[in-house]
Amino acid sequence: MPLTPRKFDGLSSADAAQRLRDYDPNALPDAQRRTLRLILWETVREPMFLLLLSAGVIYLVLGDPLEGVTLFGVVLVTLAMTLYQEGKTERAIAALHDMTSPQARVTRGGTTLRIDARDVVVGDILLLAEGDRVPADAELLQGNDVQADESLLTGEPVPVRKVPRGTGAIDDATAPAQPGGDDLPFIYSGTLIVQGQGTARVTAIGAHSAIGRIGSSLAGINAQRSPLQLQTALLVRKLAVLALVLSMALVGVYGWMRGDWLQAVLAGIALAMALLPGEYPVVMTIFPTLGAWRLAREKVLTRRINAIETWGATSVLCTDKTGTLTENKMTVARLQTAGGVLDIDYCRTGESALPEAFHTLVELTILASALDPFDPMEKAFHRLGAHFLANTEHLHSNWTLAHGYGLTPALRAMAQVWKAVDSEAYVVAAKGAPEAIIDLCHLDVATQTRISAEVDAMAKDGLRVLAVARASHTGENWPEGEHNFSFEYVGLIGLADPIRPEIPAAVAECREAGIRVIMITGDYPATAQAIATQAGLAVTGSQCAVRRPDRHIR
Repeated sequence: MPLTPRKFDGLSSADAAQRLRDYDPNALPDAQRRTLRLILWETVREPMFLLLLSAGVIYLVLGDPLEGVTLFGVVLVTLAMTLYQEGKTERAIAALHDMTSPQARVTRGGTTLRIDARDVVVGDILLLAEGDRVPADAELLQGNDVQADESLLTGEPVPVRKVPRGTGAIDDATAPAQPGGDDLPFIYSGTLIVQGQGTARVTAIGAHSAIGRIGSSLAGINAQRSPLQLQTALLVRKLAVLALVLSMALVGVYGWMRGDWLQAVLAGIALAMALLPGEYPVVMTIFPTLGAWRLAREKVLTRRINAIETWGATSVLCTDKTGTLTENKMTVARLQTAGGVLDIDYCRTGESALPEAFHTLVELTILASALDPFDPMEKAFHRLGAHFLANTEHLHSNWTLAHGYGLTPALRAMAQVWKAVDSEAYVVAAKGAPEAIIDLCHLDVATQTRISAEVDAMAKDGLRVLAVARASHTGENWPEGEHNFSFEYVGLIGLADPIRPEIPAAVAECREAGIRVIMITGDYPATAQAIATQAGLAVTGSQCAVRRPDRHIR
């Protein structure tokens, strides 16, 4: 139902200014900046680098300036390349940090203001709408079909619904706030509002927010040395001990037998140099630097040179589907009603008319969507209508949205009630998961079986499938739920999220490099399998799925 705002005056400007002075700004603590001095110190204390330096000094002492100067030249080149590459990365990261300064809309003293997110304080009243990045942890005070993407905190790509306290799953004021649940009043810093609008009171900022606590815990983790660094350090120690023992033995034997202790010492140093491999430290220091330089030419930042080792040792690559393997640009690809099936190709020459049998399906799909959508699927429905139904009686810009029903865990479908300008009856349009629409329409078993087969056929072609239904209503006594309407099944609409054209070649290249690629997705199993096949991924093993009321997890 459209939001009827309740007036919140919020903090006064004086109170907000005082809280900003008393407490830290609403910002996550910056990680320690790696200065050139710190990068230099981290580089020169690497065992292989010290071995290279030691070898150059010994060559100079032994009177072999050419070898010594050559090794010192390698040292300088490695230092220069490391300082340049890692320094450039640090500057780029700092520039990105400066560019991403979010804004927030707040109510202070009864006036709506737009301020920097770092100036938000506890107690501020936030005004949130579709597309807004939440600037701080808050509790929803009022809202209209608010849904938030909390994947930043939970890893779960499906948005969760937010409702004011007392209207959802939590009424207890002491109940803990945990990301990831539907029908909760808590919203979190860094998450994205993907649907609806609402008003919320800030409860935590900066390091005290949910994402701030995660950052603080990560800051306490000490950086560990990589396997290659540990192995090379062990090798250096073993070589040093071996060289020292053998050199001392040679000095003792040579000096005792010949009586010339100066020559014995020089012979011991020469033996130590022979035991120290000159090429190995060069390879171990300069090759990763060259790798970072090559990656930089491909516009990939390498913050630490030893990250090259990790990439080189990768054997399994796990990837999401939507937006990673696919373009994350939804397009309506297929319509299905009792009148038949229509595959849509926007690029097909001369295709500007939609057969009459599919007009009602497209009309109702748009009526069941937001007027100004943020969701990619709803945007695709509006584009479809603009392309095929422009200047027809099937687009209703003059109709009035009278009531709405959002998605619930029990029913994954939404419905909107519209008042037509030339009729006393209200038009109810619903769209959602096919099983939810089937449930709303109370279809017989044979019809359910037929529709399920049609859904599976679309999913096997890699399409995301929604079903559409319609009903009519008279009067303004709105039922409590959609089940109280007499819905009539209309049809199915299939959306395609095309695979990125470069993905099959990239997967093949990974396979040639010995890297196994695994796609992880919560999509419908048949849809996921179709996308995997297009990407060149082998589908092996049993089709294992954990079925939850609102989603599939593979």
